[in-house]
Amino acid sequence: MSQPKVEIYTKWGCPYCVMAKSLLDGKGVAYEEYDVTMGGEKRAEMEARVPGARTVPQVLVDGKPYGGFDDINALDRKGELDPVLGL
Repeated sequence: MSQPKVEIYTKWGCPYCVMAKSLLDGKGVAYEEYDVTMGGEKRAEMEARVPGARTVPQVLVDGKPYGGFDDINALDRKGELDPVLGL
C-alpha cells in the first residue's frame, strides 16, 4: 500500500505544531510542512483548503483535513490514525 500524502500547516513557536510533527515523526510518516507564520499565500491556501481554519496546526491526508494536534492525537488514542496514514 502506498503512503498517503501528508501535509501540515504550522507556525514558528507553536507548541501544538511541534507535538503534531512529533506524533507523525514517531510513526515514521513523511510530511510536507507549510509555514504560515507570516501569513501570506500559504495562509490563504490553508484557509481555502480547510474552511473555518483559524488555528494551526492543520493536518491534511491526501487533501482531506483532519484538524489539529488534539484531533489527530484523539484518532491515535482510538487506534484510528494508523489506517488513515497507511500504516
